[in-house]
Amino acid sequence: MFIQTEATPNPATQKFLPGKVVMENGTAEFRSAEEAQASPLAARLFEIPGVTGVYFGYDFISVSKDDAEWQHLKPAILGSIMEHFMSGKPVMGDASILSEDADAGDEFFDEGDESIVLTIKELLETRVRPAVAQDGGDITFRGFKDGKVYLNMKGSCSGCPSSTATLKHGVQNLLRHFVPEVQEVIAA
Repeated sequence: MFIQTEATPNPATQKFLPGKVVMENGTAEFRSAEEAQASPLAARLFEIPGVTGVYFGYDFISVSKDDAEWQHLKPAILGSIMEHFMSGKPVMGDASILSEDADAGDEFFDEGDESIVLTIKELLETRVRPAVAQDGGDITFRGFKDGKVYLNMKGSCSGCPSSTATLKHGVQNLLRHFVPEVQEVIAA
């Protein structure tokens, strides 16, 4: 098994591509060892000293670290990912809840803004999320109120030094161009 690695715009996060589907549907993010118990793979990665976050996309795994050096962490991470996939165990446990499902229940917007929200979601789905996934992260819709779009940053985007620029110069400009009602984009 050959696992590719890619740097992300966030120096504290690396993207690992195992050459296999990681999450068939949705995504999953783990910010603590307790949360990671929902996934045998995430739990294994959190056993590595220095790992502070794990994010699963369709065909990649983003791993975030503390002050540890990547040259020391990468061999252990690669070994854990390889061992997991070779074992045949599932990525997620049976009691897991995908973050996509959890996000959907927390959305907020006025009923009168439903057509605006549908346009915003379509733009995020078709133009923003694929580009952000290339960098090992994800952006999901949280809400729309008073011309402000609230988005949730995940994976390598969470805590990334360039995420503010991505939101303000990339996502905000795109949404304002296609949806004149959008005044501002804010990380929720």
